[in-house]
Amino acid sequence: MPLFVEAIMVVAIMLACFFGVFLLLFLFALALFPVEKSLSKVVWEMTEPKRKPIPQPQGGFKGFSEKHRS
Repeated sequence: MPLFVEAIMVVAIMLACFFGVFLLLFLFALALFPVEKSLSKVVWEMTEPKRKPIPQPQGGFKGFSEKHRS
C-alpha cells in the first residue's frame, strides 16, 4: 500500500475514533440528564430558605360599612 494512502487512512481512522468517543460521551450525558435534573431539584429544595406562611386576613370587607358609619 502506498505511503500517502496509509497516511490518509490513519488520519481518517483517528478522526472517526475522535467523533465516535464524542458521540458516546454525548449519548452518556443524554442518558444521565433525568438523573441530574432530579438531583438538582433535590439540592435546590434542600437549600431553599424556609418561607413563613402568609397570615390570612382577619374578617374582610363584610361588615365594613356597619363598623365605620358616622
